[in-house]
Amino acid sequence: MSTMTAPAAPTFAKGRGVRRVKNNVAAVFVWLAFGIALIPLVWLLFTVIGKGYHVIVSSGWWSSDQAGISAGVQGGGASAAIIGTAEQVALCSVISVPIALLVGVYLVEYGTGRLARITTFMVDILTGIPSIVAALFIFALFITTFGANGSGALVSLALVILMVPVIVRATEEMLRLVPNELREASYALGIPKWKTILKVVIPTAFSGLVTGVVLGIARVAGETAPLLILTGYASNTNKNLFSGFQAALPTLINNQYININTSSGATAYHLDANGNRVAGATANFAPDRLWGAALTLIIIVMALNLVARLIGRRNKVAS
Repeated sequence: MSTMTAPAAPTFAKGRGVRRVKNNVAAVFVWLAFGIALIPLVWLLFTVIGKGYHVIVSSGWWSSDQAGISAGVQGGGASAAIIGTAEQVALCSVISVPIALLVGVYLVEYGTGRLARITTFMVDILTGIPSIVAALFIFALFITTFGANGSGALVSLALVILMVPVIVRATEEMLRLVPNELREASYALGIPKWKTILKVVIPTAFSGLVTGVVLGIARVAGETAPLLILTGYASNTNKNLFSGFQAALPTLINNQYININTSSGATAYHLDANGNRVAGATANFAPDRLWGAALTLIIIVMALNLVARLIGRRNKVAS
């Protein structure tokens, strides 16, 4: 006669409870780290918005430049800087986008062998290159070697070096997300590879490719080193990329920072180091314009990132 023994109690219950505790503790630390990382961002935005909002809502900020405006004179706008930044980024995009997209397509669709490995290695190097190194390279090549004068066009060439790897990486990721079944179905119908890429692969990943381009533009829009090395600051509007100094938002910020301690003009008020108005002293409106230019640049970069996210949500590959 056999006896039946009661089944042993599950041994994983305790472990499951321990894992739940560990998971909750890890979640707390993750949220705590997120909150700590969020503090400087919120502080920065609060400070810039609080000190720059009253400047950008003024009537002349978006339509006038800084010509004839000294530190002690109220007014002036950022139109010259906005135009300069837009032109430099536009020329950079015209050069960068076709090159980066073609390189990305090559690496994903054709890249095999030594050339592909060298290309990937070079893209990795360019991804981590500091902006000042790109600016010094253009300076040494065009100004020192060929005797060219500083201009906005040289700034655009330096930005190309910084923008290309960003778009190449985004292009690679988007094209790799396209299912191979789509390619194979196209090949089965007798469609050549180049036409498959052009008519099937790229349209499928199109919104993701656009997102990468927009992120690349946002990446270079606020770069300062190429501007400081390759062209001087112009307070008036210069729409010619290839001749003369040209304003841009980063150099407008730098120029107003320099003017903070060189105030002149009527007795009204000045802003102290904390941005507070002190009455009965020599006027210095440079800090107002500094914060206004900083807020303008943040708005432009934030808008570009929002556009990239909205486009990314419509990505056919992701869906």
